Amino acid sequence: MDSYQQLWDFQKLDLEADKFEREVRTSPARQKLIKNRDFLLDQQNTMKKIETDIQNMSERIVQLTLESAKIEEALSDLNETLQETEPESPAIAQKSLDACQKLLSQISKIEQDLNKIKKDGEARSRQQHDVRIRAARVKAEFDTIKASYDVEYKEQTAKLDVLRKQAAAAAVGIDEALMTKYKAIKQHKVPAVARLNDDRCGGCNMNLPAVVLRQIKMGEKAVDCENCGRIVLV
Repeated sequence: MDSYQQLWDFQKLDLEADKFEREVRTSPARQKLIKNRDFLLDQQNTMKKIETDIQNMSERIVQLTLESAKIEEALSDLNETLQETEPESPAIAQKSLDACQKLLSQISKIEQDLNKIKKDGEARSRQQHDVRIRAARVKAEFDTIKASYDVEYKEQTAKLDVLRKQAAAAAVGIDEALMTKYKAIKQHKVPAVARLNDDRCGGCNMNLPAVVLRQIKMGEKAVDCENCGRIVLV
């Protein structure tokens, strides 16, 4: 068989296998599984972030509690000193009162921070609960779809293997350089081989140059399209 005709026949089987492989990759069940998988991964990341936030909040609560205890101790010591010792002057008394007020303000600020952390913690807990519910629902759907898809995928893989073997069998005997050229063109143009159609390339539909047409009239069985680079069969 003519090598170019054999390449043409091989291309039909090769493209048929490619088309079926695309159908396998883009099947509704597969796309749904990928969507659910990505959702579950996203929820896992969200849960990790929530857990990290809660841990940071717990550590911050401990830190603020210790700070509050120290301030209350300092405030108690200052009050005790004021009660036991008469200030030497109004200025000194005012300074002590200002110190007390500053400590009270610090305690108030800590209480505000603790209340905010408490509210944020409650919000994180609610978010955590919602994430668990959504993830459980999607996981159940994922498992159901996957059970049927695994059977479907096994059948599709077997069929694809048959198509690839048929294409490989059709490629036996094709000139190695010609097959290498075909594969290189296919990386950018599909199909890589086209038929001549009224002096036009059947791939890009552009007119072939006069010099190329002369080659065809002189008996060339295949030429290269100067526009798209395809192998054009006469």
